[in-house]
Amino acid sequence: MSDVYDLLIVGGGPGGLAAGIYGGRARLKAAVIEKGRVGGQAATTEEVENYPGFFEDSTGPEIMARFIAQAEHFGATLIKGTVTDLELAGDVKKVTLKTGEELLGRAVVLSPGVEPRMLNIKGEGRLRGKGVSYCATCDADFYEELDIVVVGNGDAAIEEAIYLTKFAESVTMIVIHDEGILDCNKASAEKAFKNQKIKWIWNTVLDEVVGDELVESVVLRNIKTGALSTLETNGVFFFVGRIPRTELLLGKVGLDEHGYIIVNEMMETDVPGVYGAGDAVVKYLRQIVTAAADGAIAAVAAEKYLTEMDDFREQVLESDVPVLMAFWSPVSEASIHAVTILENATGKHLGDVKLYKIDTYRYMKISAIYNVSAIPAAVLVRNGEIAGRLDGEFTPDDVRRLLDSL
Repeated sequence: MSDVYDLLIVGGGPGGLAAGIYGGRARLKAAVIEKGRVGGQAATTEEVENYPGFFEDSTGPEIMARFIAQAEHFGATLIKGTVTDLELAGDVKKVTLKTGEELLGRAVVLSPGVEPRMLNIKGEGRLRGKGVSYCATCDADFYEELDIVVVGNGDAAIEEAIYLTKFAESVTMIVIHDEGILDCNKASAEKAFKNQKIKWIWNTVLDEVVGDELVESVVLRNIKTGALSTLETNGVFFFVGRIPRTELLLGKVGLDEHGYIIVNEMMETDVPGVYGAGDAVVKYLRQIVTAAADGAIAAVAAEKYLTEMDDFREQVLESDVPVLMAFWSPVSEASIHAVTILENATGKHLGDVKLYKIDTYRYMKISAIYNVSAIPAAVLVRNGEIAGRLDGEFTPDDVRRLLDSL
């Protein structure tokens, strides 16, 4: 299986790169697949002040460049490509690229990221790339000494507006709230209010983007009076939220009602060996630091899963003799007593059957495979197939009868 990766990581943002770093350090054969710019949206965010250890003149591209270098240093392979399909069931997963190339992996980390949400107002789609933008770092230099509008008032909107003032003559913020109320963090709000280039229009939404070949103006609507007004501008930047890039995952892993990947504290999805990381997972805070944490957890959990499955395959599925699996936990007295019963029973069948102990906390995947929801439990496996089982507390006679069935 030399052509099979241990860990395939879909998405090269902070979450995916962190998974590559941790996977590489664990000596896993890991690959990070990214269709666009490696580093994700963080690589297009100019000012980053809240990533620990980077606060003075730090930029997203700079931080992501270090992520990339570190992932490659520890052996992760970066693959340029667009994922068009995924087959995530089974022990070996398959990721298909637009070129037709198929990549195989024993575990997968899904870190597809998010994309800017469109308001879908009149003129927005038609003038996208012609004065309508969703990325300040990408397009700011096109607006040198020009007047622009920013729609939104969250962290991204305010921070990107501040960055835009380095280029534009003026930046007018269109805010739906009452005067002085913003959805961003207080530090960014204070910084924005002090910026002489930033103007504010409150209690207002955008109704239309106007222009023939390029943006010429916007139509504004006051939400309290309903009055419409026109504001001349050279460009409009939208920062009104994001949506997860999870269309390909529909029906393949569990998603919430908004399309975000459902994971647990180990970043596990509902598919064994498949993990989520980054902004596309269900979470409270979407930042570089939380995406990186997700990727680290996912890679460590994946490495544990692979180690568990390798040992299980060797000791149980490929065993020459029947195996009696004892599901137990060191915090369950009943299961400890049950292990003693099983040890005594298998000792009398030395060479004919062997005992394989499974701590249900450490080896949750195997417990799930055999539908062990409570302990003590014992499952007899022969030639990789279930030959019998005991659920709940049992006696030495129960175990004897189970083994006598061989």
